[in-house]
Amino acid sequence: MTVIEAKVHRSSARNARLAFILTAVIVGLLAAVVAASSMHPILALIVGALIGVPAGGIVWVLVRIWPVLRLLWWWLPEIGITTLLGIGWTQLANHTSGPVTFLVVALVVGVPAAIPASRRFILAWAMCLFVRHRLRVCFAQFIIANQSGSLPLILWARPTPVGERVWIYLRPGLSAKDLEGRLNKIAVACHASTVLVERASESNAAYLRFDIKRREVLTANVASPLVDVIDPTTPTVEQAPLTVPTALDLPDVDVPTITLPAQGKPATKKPASTANGGKPAASSSTPEDDLSDWI
Repeated sequence: MTVIEAKVHRSSARNARLAFILTAVIVGLLAAVVAASSMHPILALIVGALIGVPAGGIVWVLVRIWPVLRLLWWWLPEIGITTLLGIGWTQLANHTSGPVTFLVVALVVGVPAAIPASRRFILAWAMCLFVRHRLRVCFAQFIIANQSGSLPLILWARPTPVGERVWIYLRPGLSAKDLEGRLNKIAVACHASTVLVERASESNAAYLRFDIKRREVLTANVASPLVDVIDPTTPTVEQAPLTVPTALDLPDVDVPTITLPAQGKPATKKPASTANGGKPAASSSTPEDDLSDWI
């Protein structure tokens, strides 16, 4: 299994060669111009070459070993922790006897593992290291990188109440839109429930923040401070249990009494006007007239 891909090797070699040429020429010309004020121009060119070529060589080395430096950055926490543990074990073994060394190691390992708070703290930070590598695997597998093959730079990770939070820096050729459609795959790779991504800076779109969620803390039981406010000497009142009806028959339902509002005097109709705008003629018949006399 190759640690650095062939495409990355070719890209770093090409970039290192260009960086060497540009640095050597620019630094050499500047040094020759400065030296020409106090010596012959030919000697100034020689001095400029003697200064520009080493400066270009230093830049060539830095650019050429950049893939290795990036790989060391990915494993920097593990390398640092392993180095400190190795130095501590060596010093302890050289300055103490066997039983004392075993006792110290048992205390250093056993006490944090036995205390729940310290155990959760260590496991949370260990998951941060795990998530950094899982994200790197995701980026290398299914996220399209640029032509030089450089992947996003994973900066830092820290634990949160629901999981982990990771900050990354995108290289040219990537954007947040390329990651939003692959959050489900990233969640599977990180052994998490869900993954959210958003910009960590308003002025820089390449600076992103991943929120990896593993657990739901809002469903946990939280102790209420109102319980401490209640006076313990307050007498309790026992209430009879409520009987909830399960079924009712129509005869058991009381018929509600509906009271209609009182109706007022009916409004009189306003006589309609005739077609020419005049008032209609008043009827000559009265209620006292008996129409049967005229029939």
